[in-house]
Amino acid sequence: MDDQLSVVFGALADPTRRAILARLAGGEATVTELATPFAMSLPAVSKHLKVLERAGLISRGRSAQWRPCHLVAAPLADVAEWVQAYRRFWEGSFDRLDDHLRALQEGERP
Repeated sequence: MDDQLSVVFGALADPTRRAILARLAGGEATVTELATPFAMSLPAVSKHLKVLERAGLISRGRSAQWRPCHLVAAPLADVAEWVQAYRRFWEGSFDRLDDHLRALQEGERP
């Protein structure tokens, strides 16, 4: 079994699933509501929801015959924490690029 972070990244790799999460960030929605903007069948949307649910990114409730979906943000916090570890690297790279561009503008040789 893959580690949970890999499962979350796998779920986030698809643009449809990212769009579903963006929609759920605004509040709960049913499968039908989530399917509306996409040119795909309800079973296809349900497959995307199963991937998101398996990754822990959504949960499904029960309200009479409705099964509203809810965003679960905790796995996204884990992703943000993992990405944050590389921030120093990016910032250092941008700082070096700034220095290089400044030197070019001043007519210096890098």
